Amino acid sequence: MSKPIPTPSPTAAVPPQALERAQRLLARGTRCILGIAAPPGAGKSTLAEALARALGAQAQVVPMDGFHLANSELQRLGRAQRKGAADTFDAAGYCHLLQRLRNPSPGETVYAPSYLRGLEEAVAGAIAVPDSTQLVITEGNYLLLDDPQWASVRGLLDETWYLDVDETLRNQRLLARHMQFGRSREDALAWIDSTDAPNTRRIAASRARADWVVGV
Repeated sequence: MSKPIPTPSPTAAVPPQALERAQRLLARGTRCILGIAAPPGAGKSTLAEALARALGAQAQVVPMDGFHLANSELQRLGRAQRKGAADTFDAAGYCHLLQRLRNPSPGETVYAPSYLRGLEEAVAGAIAVPDSTQLVITEGNYLLLDDPQWASVRGLLDETWYLDVDETLRNQRLLARHMQFGRSREDALAWIDSTDAPNTRRIAASRARADWVVGV
């Protein structure tokens, strides 16, 4: 039986230029949405959460991962072995949420789903975004794709960043993550090769659509 390996921890520090750019969005005085895109294991959620902590109550993270299709639906569609690919998410539902977040009604709290890795399922209504929130930070793999399913996402974001991380480190994080949630080392490596790697190539091809590339 394979022994678990420690999870390489991505830095929780916010690059100074990233904080400055986020603060410029806040200075607009109206609700803005910042998107952070990157391949699996790059540290998108870590950067988003660290940025939100630095900005305090003005910011809220709303991950794209809350729009994973349920495992039962992936089984029905024959896509369970490709979970994490672009067509295993409810892209239309995500776009609809972004539209609501852009234009909240006075006094309205918009509720967004989150994704629980331990369950490998999304949980509805887990993230509250009151109308007082000035900056929504959304992060995910496919924010910059230009194919029909995802193309409208880019226009719903006020600014988009692409998180660029060393590939070796990113793969180490992926391996540790997969093993942490129950896969053997062999199964984790196979999943990285068959699922994460093709997704990564597709995501990397969208990098040029970002407003800014963040190196950490």
